[in-house]
Amino acid sequence: MALLGAQLVITLVMISIIQKLGPHFSLARWILCSTGLIRYLYPTNTELRQVANVPKDKAKNKKAGKQNGRIEHKAETFHIPRNVDVELETAKVCSLDVIHLRYYPEYQWLVDFSLYAALVYIVTEVYQIWFPIKDEINLSMLWCFLVIIFSIKILLSLTVQYFRGEESVGERSTCICMGFTYLLISMMVLIVDENTLEVGLETAYTSFNKSAAIFLDRQGLSSTGPASKIVLKFFMALWCGLLGALLTFPGLRIARMHWDMLKYFRDRRVVQLLLNLSFALPFLLVIAWIKPVSRNYLTVRIFSGMTEPLLTPAAFDTLRIVAIVFTFLLKLCIMPWYLQAYLDMAYHRVEEQKKEAGRITNVDFQKKIAAVFYYLCVVTIQYLAPLIMCLYMGIMYKTLGEYSWRGLYVEPADEECALGAPPSVVGDSSEAADSIVKSAENFHMALDSLKSVFTVDVFRGLFGFGTWWCCFLYFGTTSVGLVYQSYFSQS
Repeated sequence: MALLGAQLVITLVMISIIQKLGPHFSLARWILCSTGLIRYLYPTNTELRQVANVPKDKAKNKKAGKQNGRIEHKAETFHIPRNVDVELETAKVCSLDVIHLRYYPEYQWLVDFSLYAALVYIVTEVYQIWFPIKDEINLSMLWCFLVIIFSIKILLSLTVQYFRGEESVGERSTCICMGFTYLLISMMVLIVDENTLEVGLETAYTSFNKSAAIFLDRQGLSSTGPASKIVLKFFMALWCGLLGALLTFPGLRIARMHWDMLKYFRDRRVVQLLLNLSFALPFLLVIAWIKPVSRNYLTVRIFSGMTEPLLTPAAFDTLRIVAIVFTFLLKLCIMPWYLQAYLDMAYHRVEEQKKEAGRITNVDFQKKIAAVFYYLCVVTIQYLAPLIMCLYMGIMYKTLGEYSWRGLYVEPADEECALGAPPSVVGDSSEAADSIVKSAENFHMALDSLKSVFTVDVFRGLFGFGTWWCCFLYFGTTSVGLVYQSYFSQS
């Protein structure tokens, strides 16, 4: 087995590129600083005094406290009318502004590592065109799996913030309720027949149980299967519910930005059509796994005037994966519009406040404007992390399921567990060489045993369901958010 083959070379080259170019080039920084995003600046205390005609209080201005031998000036606080007429100044987002934002290191790592993983995968796919991978480890799948893990970890860290603060009771309750709701939905989905929803879990369980029983029998252990179907589906439902809770507020945020953009581009029909298309694409991905309205319609039904269906089964499988990639690229292209719609919230907050009566402190007024830009990286993570999960789930589904970008299904070759003759070693009496050869043999046999248990059908079932569930959650959470926005905007 060529452990030091092309896969490891590609990985080492990419690691070297990360070390050399990482500090100088960042896709995450380019998205925020080179796409024309405009942020709003909060007015200074002097500007607020002039607009609100508030006299300067010299006593409060000179008030200070002496602690540890240092004079510490307290923040100047005064009240202004809520309907004060203030024109907010704007500034272009630059790199010096974003490095201090909350969750910027996590956002930069997620986006940049996703780019590097995509490059590793593309290079690996191009390499396989001329030199198909047989006995090498496809390390690009490890990169893709790490991207999914990082996405879940960052979303989990964002969700945990709602459970730490005592002021986030509503957000905490929303996460819990939506988590249990998606847990119930996943339980209903997992009992749907494969003729309706073709995620491949039944075939995956049958293949896994059969191959695992054979593996245990070879080890001298008598077993008809390692796990019960009910237990496996229960843990899968728990994972689905947890993922639904993590994607609840990202979906609400995306729906809010989409709603604002529809109002902003009210007079531009082409842009509205593009926005609605990008919003509806996840729904099309969801129904692509519903067999009666997708596969049967495109690969079985013969329309009048035709002698064969529109697509072959292999072409249909490829079309689903291509649709996932197209959806990701489209949403990535229009992402600056969404981010600008979020930054415009500072302006809309001031305009809405002008309709209110009463007074507000200058500090609270400035915080209300500054907080929008302060959480820009959090909003960007909420926009990108679900998309990245859907994309890399689809990529792993394509590769580990042995599908082809050309629509040609590659039948997995039958591999023997035996290694054959070990490589010749100079000096038969060398204990070190014998130890190396023995370790390589043991590792190869263990890997072959693992491959015999986790077959193509198992990977198709796991990542097929994972891909479909991520697309379903993306569309479900954003749809709930859009209904929420439409209800409260009308009320």
